[in-house]
Amino acid sequence: MMLRLLLALAFLAAATAAEAGVRIKDITGVQGVRENQLIGYGLVTGLQGTGDSMRNSPFTEQALQSMLDAMGINVRNANLRTRNVAAVMVTAELPAFIGRGARIDVTVSSLGDATSLLGGTLMLTPLMGPDGRTYAVAQGPVAVSGFASAGQAETLTQGVPTVARVPNGALVEQRIPGRFGDSNALVLELRNPDFKTAILVADAINAFTIRRYGVRSAYEQDLRTVTLVKPGAVNAARFIAEIGDLRVEPDTPARVVIDERSGTVVMGQDVQVSTVAVTHGNLTVRVTEMPTVSQPQPFAAGETVVTPQTSVMAEQGGGQMAIVEGTNLQMLVRGLNQIGLKPTGIIAILQAIKTAGALQADLVIQ
Repeated sequence: MMLRLLLALAFLAAATAAEAGVRIKDITGVQGVRENQLIGYGLVTGLQGTGDSMRNSPFTEQALQSMLDAMGINVRNANLRTRNVAAVMVTAELPAFIGRGARIDVTVSSLGDATSLLGGTLMLTPLMGPDGRTYAVAQGPVAVSGFASAGQAETLTQGVPTVARVPNGALVEQRIPGRFGDSNALVLELRNPDFKTAILVADAINAFTIRRYGVRSAYEQDLRTVTLVKPGAVNAARFIAEIGDLRVEPDTPARVVIDERSGTVVMGQDVQVSTVAVTHGNLTVRVTEMPTVSQPQPFAAGETVVTPQTSVMAEQGGGQMAIVEGTNLQMLVRGLNQIGLKPTGIIAILQAIKTAGALQADLVIQ
């Protein structure tokens, strides 16, 4: 029974080790396999008086006249004052290797002074790439997640009613030139470049290809790219699918990211702080204005004046001295929590520790 228990524990440990790490497909991408951005200018019609005013948005009137001219309706000399039309920018992303006839989602954003796109319909809009060629056309009812209601004394707005989506609203007319696997050489790009991670990826792929195909297929080039030589017995798509499920333990640099606007602090696992003594005190300055009115005596020739009176008080809270040292992330967080700081105080402390040379990590301030 003891032998069986030990074998079961060893098998469980081996299975856990095999599942450790992340898949290669989650930390890399194939060079050249990417989405392409499209953009177009169009009109949304059918709005309930929430569209552009022609006086403030002359481009809406010009676009409406051009669209009606193309349909054989001459309104060049007419004074258009409709409020159920809005000029919009239409954007979309064209996935890699998508074929003609496929449908993609589009995003519609108002250009003029329209207050809401709720209930509108996007007219036929060509979507062009950076080369000026039309790759898709969009049309259909827009879906708005926000709303705006206004009265004479109050306005209620939820979300952004001037931005909408058209699910499956664009029809692909032509695909991006190129085919996957035209050559035997493929390149993997790391999403978080690192020399050690690139070596780990190459070693994991080589261990798999030597065992399955008897050849080495991966060669690390730099901190970002790993070159693959496809074995002759398999096609490119199957080869990428096979190595994508291989697992590695990526190495990440020690980094502290600070967002001063929201007070967010994110620290990596390998962040360490050399032993330092830290104290932090809050300085509060309060300025109070108490103007007084100086009133002259009755029947006097004086004037009533307002005399300013300002009171300034400064108060500094007592700071607690604490020893902060971080041989690991848990001890570092525990040391900062002992001081009892708010996020703004933690940001100031980390910046000061970095200036003192005790923070053994990159400090990124956003």
